[in-house]
Amino acid sequence: MKLKTNLKKLIIGCCSAIAFVNASQAQSLPNVVVIMADDLGPGDVSAFHKRYSNKPVQAPTPNIDQLVAEGMSFTDAHSPTALCAPSRYSVMTGNSTYRGYTPWGVWSSFAKTAVTPEDATIGRVAQQAGYQTAFVGKWHLGGTFHTKQGKVYQGPKTGPKTKNIDFTKWVAGNPAELGFDYDYTVPTGVQGPLYFAYENSQWAPLSKDSKIIFVDKDTALDPKFVSDKGPGMGDSAWDARKLNMQLADKAVDFIKRSAGDKPFLLNYWSPAVHIPHTPPKQIDGKAIAGTTPTHHLDMNRVLDIEVKRIIDALKATGEYQDTLIIFTSDNGGLSDRKANKFGHNSPAQFRGNKNTAFEGGHRVPFIAVWPGKIKANTTNDTLVNGTDIVATLANLMGVKLNAQQAKDSWNILPTLLGQPYQARQLLMAQAGSKNELILREGPWKLIIKSNYKVTKREPFALFNLQDDLSEKTNLINNPEFKARADDMFKRYWQIRESGQRTAPAM
Repeated sequence: MKLKTNLKKLIIGCCSAIAFVNASQAQSLPNVVVIMADDLGPGDVSAFHKRYSNKPVQAPTPNIDQLVAEGMSFTDAHSPTALCAPSRYSVMTGNSTYRGYTPWGVWSSFAKTAVTPEDATIGRVAQQAGYQTAFVGKWHLGGTFHTKQGKVYQGPKTGPKTKNIDFTKWVAGNPAELGFDYDYTVPTGVQGPLYFAYENSQWAPLSKDSKIIFVDKDTALDPKFVSDKGPGMGDSAWDARKLNMQLADKAVDFIKRSAGDKPFLLNYWSPAVHIPHTPPKQIDGKAIAGTTPTHHLDMNRVLDIEVKRIIDALKATGEYQDTLIIFTSDNGGLSDRKANKFGHNSPAQFRGNKNTAFEGGHRVPFIAVWPGKIKANTTNDTLVNGTDIVATLANLMGVKLNAQQAKDSWNILPTLLGQPYQARQLLMAQAGSKNELILREGPWKLIIKSNYKVTKREPFALFNLQDDLSEKTNLINNPEFKARADDMFKRYWQIRESGQRTAPAM
């Protein structure tokens, strides 16, 4: 497989909109595998742990480490938000969360998805380029289900009313609508509710004896399977200890079916390492549960085995050399005080953790591997975001996006390939339940306080990450930096309220 080498001169600010390949020549394109973990911080990858800490690794991730060794890892990589549901919308579409009808995320499986028919998505871009496409894993982008009387249900996500829903069919807002030819999906991951798996929009019973029941601590196979999100409708055979390997096996099956002349895209969104942490006793004969200081870290090992199965399948089918792999997380790492005592910190050296506006809430692993194309064992300090995946794949696949699509997605393919690159200088992001907003300009980071409807707003913190990566010194009340804070505050709202793009049009 050869890419065109006679690229036109890069235009500053255009981020290399000229495609490297022609979409009509799909057979010459690489396969693509996008793996997104859930709540995995940079410190959860043992290769990164070794970069910032001299303390022993508590949960080795040799297979993710191998991706680091064989590809490019980014030191300034971020999730769109510090929580999963809004990040998933942004990663899928290349749009900041505020561009959706619910900027703080679609959390219910019965809520309308924020992804519109006009949006570019990871799946739609690949389909347009002639790829076979699949989604496997955690969704959390909403959906539509009917009642048993055939009406759209839009009520509470748990409680007596949900017992009147027809759960055998996922009607809309599903992976098929977003460009995926095949899917095996758990609507809210491991945490529920719902506690179901769906295959191509149809309920996929987890056992031959499965029944649709109300899953609570009295009916679950194990009370631990009912998370802090509460009880809800589900499959009577729901077993969180088996879920990750079931998903990995579905991904492997897709790779085996799809290997051949036509390229494929696998979008694999693992539910690991989100709570509840329910590691299996063993996988493939190797002990898992109890082999690290916490069940959280046990689940790091489970995720690593998921990655291994996917990589092994690519190699067994002869597709690995012709595959671009992107590995990242939906938000920063978890707080785990017990693990901290053993020297493990999921957010690595950064302040804060998932749900916070500090760097630990949205700094994530971001690794790209493409044998023979991306230089192995390299690091890159370019500012990147999960939104950047859509434009990067569009450029790779020769798909033209219009000016209303992927408005916050920077094409990072040139920097992956060692080509001249005009990096992003501006990043708009969000924190979590405290509704903080974030603007990054070069080394400067402004945190804005707001409420859920964003009717109240005020600058809260200003940091210079070049001098203060640990965010110890808040400069917001320093007269020397007042003008900068005010200017960044105004710019954030000007961009947001105007609806303008923050990334070059492709």
